Amino acid sequence: MAKSISQETQNEAMKVAKATQKPSQTKEQTKLIALGIEKGIAEYKKQQKAKARGRDKLRKQSLKLKSQQENTEQEENIIAHPSNAKLPWILLVASWVGFLSYALLNGQ
Repeated sequence: MAKSISQETQNEAMKVAKATQKPSQTKEQTKLIALGIEKGIAEYKKQQKAKARGRDKLRKQSLKLKSQQENTEQEENIIAHPSNAKLPWILLVASWVGFLSYALLNGQ
């Protein structure tokens, strides 16, 4: 456990232990208190990391769900408006009919 605790955390724990030290307290007792504080800090950091992972997981799920909904809406829009796909072909045929009728009428 001591290897996973950073030097900064150990120093901070020792400062807190010395700040709350009683006059009759020995150095050994102060070190034991500092170790308890270190463990508390390490546990707190673990909990915060777990909460952050949980929030990140929820955020990713939310983004994934949102993109799936957008894709579904886009597909529904394409299916709902099939007449838009026919419009260019209708205009092309109409322009050719107009061109041919103009060419035939002016050619005679």
